[in-house]
Amino acid sequence: MPFIPTTAEELSRRGWKELDVIFVSGDAYIDHPAFGVPLLARWLENHGFRVGIIAQPDWRSKDAFMSLGRPRLCFAVSAGAMDSMVAHYTPARKLRHDDAYTPGNTHGARPNRATIIYTSRLKEAYRDVPVIIGGIEASLRRFAQYDFWEDKVRRSILLDAKADLLIYGMAERALLEVVDRLNSGAQIQDIRTVRGTCRIAAKSEWPDFVSPGPDADDGEKRIHVLEIPSYEDVLADKAAFAEAFRLASREQNPCSARTIVQRHADRIVVSLPPALPLAEAEMDAVYALPFEKAPHPSYQEQIPAWEQIKTSVTSHRGCFGGCAFCAIAMHQGKTIQSRSEHSIVSEVRSLVDKSWFRGSISDVGGPTANMYGLLCGSTEANRSCRRASCLFPAICRHLECDDRRSVDLLRRVRSIEGVKHVAVSSGVRYDLMERQRAYFQELVGHHVSGLLKVAPEHFAEHITALMRKPGRKAFESFLRRFREESERIGRRQQIVPYLISGHPGCTLSDMLELALALKDLGFKVEQVQDFTPTPGSLSTCMYYTGIDPDSGKAVYVPRTDREKGLQKALLLWHQPGERSKVLEALRELGREDLAARLLGAADSRHLDKRADVSLHPRNRQKKITPKRH
Repeated sequence: MPFIPTTAEELSRRGWKELDVIFVSGDAYIDHPAFGVPLLARWLENHGFRVGIIAQPDWRSKDAFMSLGRPRLCFAVSAGAMDSMVAHYTPARKLRHDDAYTPGNTHGARPNRATIIYTSRLKEAYRDVPVIIGGIEASLRRFAQYDFWEDKVRRSILLDAKADLLIYGMAERALLEVVDRLNSGAQIQDIRTVRGTCRIAAKSEWPDFVSPGPDADDGEKRIHVLEIPSYEDVLADKAAFAEAFRLASREQNPCSARTIVQRHADRIVVSLPPALPLAEAEMDAVYALPFEKAPHPSYQEQIPAWEQIKTSVTSHRGCFGGCAFCAIAMHQGKTIQSRSEHSIVSEVRSLVDKSWFRGSISDVGGPTANMYGLLCGSTEANRSCRRASCLFPAICRHLECDDRRSVDLLRRVRSIEGVKHVAVSSGVRYDLMERQRAYFQELVGHHVSGLLKVAPEHFAEHITALMRKPGRKAFESFLRRFREESERIGRRQQIVPYLISGHPGCTLSDMLELALALKDLGFKVEQVQDFTPTPGSLSTCMYYTGIDPDSGKAVYVPRTDREKGLQKALLLWHQPGERSKVLEALRELGREDLAARLLGAADSRHLDKRADVSLHPRNRQKKITPKRH
């Protein structure tokens, strides 16, 4: 199947004079189901629509946005696989110099706040053509949200972009329904009932939201609508911001969610309940679409994101882990949507036939690999569930943890002729594997490429509780089992722990405790993620407000670059470039006695001889108090 048209010449080769829908993307065009815009373009194409893609257009004028002409129905805009601000800036707000979704790994192919800029250019070019925005950037900014890069609360991206409609989450159902309605003659402003969409309403429409019918009594009027604190309220009051987040985050279950409304002055943001999850047959149909599984042939340089995923296979969507710093559940949903074994095996066989395939599958998984095939065992409980996590604070009694499907899948995939090795690299929940003994043995015995990456993030119980993660005990139990099983089967394999520094709730003292624990367990970590407050996550809400919205209690938040730098340095104590900061942190805490234990005798002997960097003019800040709330 040829690539989706990206130029007027490619359009002409198909004999088309006009397109129905034109996608505009902040990513390069890679015709692979791991990328949202190509997947949705193939989905609409499969349903009979003529579609095109404008990838990474020059946003400095409207001309690039007119390269495929005026679409008959609408434009569909996405900033790409990442929020454009996350793609452009480090956690220290410094400009990145690379972009994995661009040929040559080159920075600058998309603008800051790409969704807003692209929509503005499209409205400039074709004012009367509807513009629908979506993707991770739009989805997680559909309500008033805290923006880390400007350090302020911004209003809904719908208002800033002046788009006609927003589709949030995984968009197959919603986008197809919207495009079908436009194709049937509906006006974009009249499309008000599609799940997974968000729009702007006038203040005069308010009675329509609260009155389901003339015969409804007062108790029924608001049952299907939830009003969260307004933009003006959350802008003025951090407690109101926390409450708005708490209320909205409880409405993610498609079976029970209500329409959410948030006032912005004289207008109202209206977010309908999430789209229903795809059934197995629907998932199979999506991944059976005729993807080329390659970048568009016009690109001359390698695209790092493509190199990373080209031999990976998505087995499922969704994650019920509910980690506070992650927005996957808010975007893909908590419900696990699994493909059939037949569908996955067919995709692997098609990869084997590729000329560039060398025998290794880099991943078979999803957001969390060992959630494939799992589901809630109670239809009734699932219908009204408002839990953010099925694993925290304890594994839900309704969760069916049977690992037979995932074990059978891995065995089938690695038995395919032409496949030499199959890795599982998309991450696992080790606390869940306590109930998945067969999967654990399968994973450790056949699918670890020397290193298995897991994400404890921290060990201190009060911090992992805020993160909605298991604590130190669960990690150490898994580590012991992993090492014992690896020794039993005679394989030299190691755990690589992913860790976060500077997370809300974490003090310098907590990070020292973590560093000492890691050393005792024999770890020297090479990478530490400095917490980045990205839109839409619980952790970002806590970072901005200093409040845990679930409990209403105050949360300590490390904010200064200095404190965050010291926290990160403590976990990198073995790197020579970080040792001066480690000594500074120990001095800050009054724990110079731990220098020998952490750094070794050679460094500790020089502790008192070093300059007191805490008194240097650029470091004269209030001392970090290791307090907890």
